[in-house]
Amino acid sequence: MIVSIILGHPDPNSFNHAIAATAAKTLAELGCEVRLHDLCAEGFDPVLPAAEIARGAVLPPLVDRHCREIREADGLVLVHPNWWGMPPAVMKGWIDRVLRPGVAYEFLPGDGGEGVPVGLLKPITAVVFNTSNTPQERERAVFGDPLERTWRDCVLDFCGVRKVVRRMFGVVCTSRPEDRAVWLDEVAQTIRAEFGPCAANAGTTKETPA
Repeated sequence: MIVSIILGHPDPNSFNHAIAATAAKTLAELGCEVRLHDLCAEGFDPVLPAAEIARGAVLPPLVDRHCREIREADGLVLVHPNWWGMPPAVMKGWIDRVLRPGVAYEFLPGDGGEGVPVGLLKPITAVVFNTSNTPQERERAVFGDPLERTWRDCVLDFCGVRKVVRRMFGVVCTSRPEDRAVWLDEVAQTIRAEFGPCAANAGTTKETPA
């Protein structure tokens, strides 16, 4: 099983990086092939240029690699903070440039783009790990957890991913080391629960760094 991890946080010392590292380590222990992409470290440009909009456009090598890998992935892990109720720009740019027509979805013949597309992604499960500095009660009461709608309904279901597991960790800015240790243990437990079948292929896969 191939699992892609997409990380969107600019600080290599962030808790998001610890989450991604824990997910990658756990997946490797399960026997999965891990493809970890730290978007900021890669210098992924979030801006979608006009020349890339058309289906079949010639893509830059990095974007083309991401498109190829997302088509090959059996599972997907997304890691990013909650910034203004949205993913950081680099993660939004990854959505814009990689989850493109012909890669993540397509419209049926005769549909000019106004209908409901067919999702093309084959990941059996997508796991989304988010971090926040807003208490959970205020997040739900005031903001309604927009990231839940964004990932589950607006992006992943649109692209054909039917099983989405999501966990928000916080409040990060006031968390203690022991709090983070518990959260990272939860990350590992979630990965084991969702991708445990990878264990059947243990010893035959490799980890591919970003």
